[in-house]
Formats: sequence, C-alpha cells, structure tokens
Amino acid sequence: MKLLILSQYYWPESFRINEVARTLLEKGVEVEVLTGKPNYPRGTVFDGYRAAGCQQENHQGIVINRIPLYPRGRGGWRLALNYLSFIFSGLLFAPWLLRKKRFDVIFVYAPSPILQAIPALFLGWLQGCPVVLWVQDLWPESLSATGHVRNRWILKVVERVVRFIYRHTDLLLVQSHAFIAPVRALASGTPIVYYPNSVDDSFAVPFTGELPAVEGLGKGFSVMFAGNIGSAQAVEVIVEAARLLQGQTDIHFVVLGEGSRWAWMRQQAQQLGLDNLHLPGRFPVETMPGFMQQASALLVTLADQEIFKATIPSKVQAYLAAGRPILACLNGEGADLVVTAGAGLAIPAENGRALADAILQLYRMPAAEREAMGVRGRLYYAENFAHDQLVDQLVTHLRSACDLEERAE
Repeated sequence: MKLLILSQYYWPESFRINEVARTLLEKGVEVEVLTGKPNYPRGTVFDGYRAAGCQQENHQGIVINRIPLYPRGRGGWRLALNYLSFIFSGLLFAPWLLRKKRFDVIFVYAPSPILQAIPALFLGWLQGCPVVLWVQDLWPESLSATGHVRNRWILKVVERVVRFIYRHTDLLLVQSHAFIAPVRALASGTPIVYYPNSVDDSFAVPFTGELPAVEGLGKGFSVMFAGNIGSAQAVEVIVEAARLLQGQTDIHFVVLGEGSRWAWMRQQAQQLGLDNLHLPGRFPVETMPGFMQQASALLVTLADQEIFKATIPSKVQAYLAAGRPILACLNGEGADLVVTAGAGLAIPAENGRALADAILQLYRMPAAEREAMGVRGRLYYAENFAHDQLVDQLVTHLRSACDLEERAE
C-alpha cells in the first residue's frame, strides 16, 4: 500500500502523526508526507527552513514534501492566514510536487484546522484514490469555543465547508465516541469509525535516560501539566489552585510546554508571588516519558465549554501510559475515561477550589493507593490504547477505504 499522509504539522514539530508514520513504515506501508514548514508552537519557522518555496527531505526513511505557508505567529488574524496559506499552497503546489507519484490512499491527520482536508480531497480526485480523515477536533465548534471566531455568519460558512469535507471523504475516523453524533449530523452517509489517540510505547516503559533538572520535580509532591498552554486548556484554573495551595510548601505545580497563555501564567506567578508554580518551558518530546514518570501526579485541563465534553485530550493516553495518578480537571469523555480506568480523580472544569481540594486529597492519600491508580492506568492503556495495536487497526481502516473505493467503481 502506497500512502500519502497529509498533515499541516509534522516532524520536527511534536505531533502524534510522527510516531504513526514511522510505525506504518515499519509495518511495510510505503509512506510519504505532505506538510508545511515547521513553526508550531512558537509561531516562527524553525531554523533550517524558510516559509517560502517547496522543499523535500527524508527523515527516518520517509520522504517529506513541504509546501509554503504563512507562520502562525501571535494573534487571531495571523493564525487565520496560517490556516488559509496551507490550504492555498496545498491546492497550488502539491499537485505539481507530487505529479510523478501515485498513491493508493490519502490519510489526513486533522487537528485544527480541519480545513487542511480540502487539498487532500483535490489530490484524491486527481489521483483517483480514497481519502481517510482522522478527526481530532470538532469544527466549527472549536473556533467559537477557543474564542478565535465569534461571528455567527463566519461560523456558518465554516460549517458548510466542513459539511462538504465530511461528505466527500471516503472514511471518517473520530478520536472520541462522543464525536460520532456531531460528525454524523454533517457527514450524511460517509462511514464513521471510532479510532482513538495513543502515544509512542516509550511512555509505558521505565525511563532510563538522563533528564535536565526542572525546578519543582523530584522534591515534595509535584503536580505536572504537559502540553499546549492555550485558551482551550483554561490554565487559569492552575494559577488559582496554585494560589490556594501556596501555604502547602511541599506541593509544587510544574507546567511543561508553551502556548498563547504561557506569558500570562508567568506574569501571574510573579504578581501573586507563586513560588510553587514553575514554568520551565518546552522540552524535546523524547524527554516527556521521563518527566511524566518523575511527577507525583499528572494534570489535564480543558475549558468549561460544551464542545470539550466530547473531547479526549491526547495527553490523557500519555498520562495513562506513564503510570502516574491523573487529575482530570475537565468535563465529559476525558473525565469519564480517567474514572473508568480507576487512574485518578475527576474535577469539574475551571473549578480552582475543587482542583486544590483534589490535589490535597491525592497528597494525603497513602502512597500505595496512589501507586495503585498508576498501575490501573497503565493496564488500561495497554488494553485499549497500545500504539502498535492501534496502528494495526489503522492499516485495516486504510485498506477498507481502498475496498470501498473499488466497490463504488
């Protein structure tokens, strides 16, 4: 099977699709990638790349075709230009860049923006091959929930575009069971299959490498948040919990990552004198298993928005694999998953007092009880989200899309 992965984000940016592509190659799938110039999350193009022009490189045996895009920078209008530039470049440059190549199926990894599927549909039409779309975020709901777009006419236009994408895709994979109904409402008769996120299995085995020193980790009781620090994560709740627990000198909050709200968090920590809140920044993805396994507890947060009740942040699977107790400060599917796994405590979204109380509850819990939570989480990961078995499922889904296309002809 010759597979083209289309994703606006790819290595050296840290996204789930990197491990998926590598494992597909190991399983005998011929993989190529069509992507943009790396610029996430800082918003500036990485060293060694430039925003303009097409580029081709080979990483770990995978040919990566890169098309121009406008860097995301800071601010809503620049993000909009970033999204639109990838679509425009995909329609204009990708057919020329891939003109001598043939693919059996196109696989779209679709965190925001889902509109990146538009050039995939065009390429699928040119190549005469099926397109499989892995839906990571619900659009247009994500736009309004994060505050990027509030104009109802723009949201209506985006909804029509998403409806077009869903109905012209051959197979839709959704990362949460709760995604099925809202996607079905727009997708008409397109087949929809639940296909969850996972992480590289390195998260599930004891970390033996060396880690840089991070203040707050390795002493006392450390509550670690890892990932994007943005409006969707409602990180205000972390600041509030840190303020409420300031007197508990043995409890530390460690926030690893970057994003649009990182500077605000640092400012708040300074203004409120929060010596228990540490913001060391972003670290290479290969260090994340070690950091997670070093933490006393792992924290995941989402905003109190209806759309996020259906979302399972991909860090939940990483936290389960790491085998540490989880504090799930969110509503809906993500919280239910943690409770079902017996892997931690669920707290209502954006409730700083409840989060502080849950942290104290976990802190005062016998160590053996906390360890048991971590063990249950890791077992649940192995049974439901193991990377290798999910990639096997993906190969089956991709082949089924090819079969559907043949039957339609």
